[in-house]
Amino acid sequence: MSSWRVSRLFCDLTQKSFSTSSVNAFKSNKHFLPKFKKLRAMKVVRVEVPSFDEKTQPTSEEIRTKMKERGLVPPRMWQEKPVFIASTGGIFEPYVPPEGDGKISPVTLGGAKQSLLKVGKKGTSLLAIRKIKSYDEDFDSSDFADEAQEIYINMHHSLAEKDEEKLHNLVTEHAFPSVTANTDKNRIRWSFIKSLEPPRVVHARVTNVMTDDNVFGQVTVRFHSQQTLAVYDRFGRLMHGSEITVKDVLEYVVFEKHLSNQYGVWRVHDKIIPNWMPPKEPTYRTYIKPTVPVVEDIAVDTQIKENETVA
Repeated sequence: MSSWRVSRLFCDLTQKSFSTSSVNAFKSNKHFLPKFKKLRAMKVVRVEVPSFDEKTQPTSEEIRTKMKERGLVPPRMWQEKPVFIASTGGIFEPYVPPEGDGKISPVTLGGAKQSLLKVGKKGTSLLAIRKIKSYDEDFDSSDFADEAQEIYINMHHSLAEKDEEKLHNLVTEHAFPSVTANTDKNRIRWSFIKSLEPPRVVHARVTNVMTDDNVFGQVTVRFHSQQTLAVYDRFGRLMHGSEITVKDVLEYVVFEKHLSNQYGVWRVHDKIIPNWMPPKEPTYRTYIKPTVPVVEDIAVDTQIKENETVA
């Protein structure tokens, strides 16, 4: 082989080796595992840099176009406001207490008539109790009377302590203004002595408000107990009652529960005061004693005025 051919072959070999080395020097940026390609792409967030050439107050059509590009739904101007009805506005089908309740014996003629009236009204209450049980499976009229008495006692203690946060859990929004009226500057001392008769459920009703699914239940409980009540004014003077004198109290308290609400509880809603019940004792109110001018000073002032007019 001639020297010319050897040199030519050497040049070809060196060019091939240089070309192969140059290709292998630059590696591909593609990941070796294409399985998690989408997850790796989600790691990268494209930040949109705000353009300083845009308008500070774009038109409604430009805002609509931008939101359409980003896949956003334009906001709606709602005129309605959400309303939540936590309690009813009063007593529906209120219980009418029989005259002389707590005083007439069931053996007498008046007591026998009262027993007949109770039997006639009991059917509607039983249907209402059955519907209450469909929402509250643990409801029982005999057990609820004791529970209602506990709520009744805790309500009076919270009122005496002026604990409004606890009182809201024991009293409905309808009864709260009536319960707390004229108590901000007074001091109340109340105590429950004993029950003369065990509390019992005398009336039950169920109604719906606004829609058929919004159901409220009301249960009237009869309390016949002994209590003491004393109300003091802001100066510490006794306005009403006494802490020593124990009195017999007969009350018909209405309890309400929002049955459709999963977290509804029984709370004091109202009180039924029959027409035949005697009126309450008047409250002694205190006033600031006015300063009355002395008669002699008035006579001197009139004399001075007369002298001035003459002069």
